[in-house]
Amino acid sequence: MEKQSRQLISTGSPYEPIIGISRAVRVGSIITISGTAPLDPDGKTVGVGDPADQARRCIEIAEEALGKLNASLSNVVRTRILLTRIDDWEAVAKVHGEYFRDIRPSSTVMQVCRFVDP
Repeated sequence: MEKQSRQLISTGSPYEPIIGISRAVRVGSIITISGTAPLDPDGKTVGVGDPADQARRCIEIAEEALGKLNASLSNVVRTRILLTRIDDWEAVAKVHGEYFRDIRPSSTVMQVCRFVDP
């Protein structure tokens, strides 16, 4: 297999080297973004109790990572929305639509029981 350059984007989180992850990875024309929590630059949760604000912050974080890799939301072909309360899907979907209305990536919305909180 031909070796392609690998570009890693870090948030500076102390957990990235412990877990062995990056915020985003680019190999050739493929970019993947790790699961994203709605955190501000100081590590505090944004939008506590407001799933729309949380969704907006997550997309902003992903958009920032894409920008560091010379890409944008217009390059996104797949999204996954993980919720701890499936009843929040409509509020989150509306925010997703604000950003992706014209891009229209494939997407999945699912409920999970909880997230890791290091």
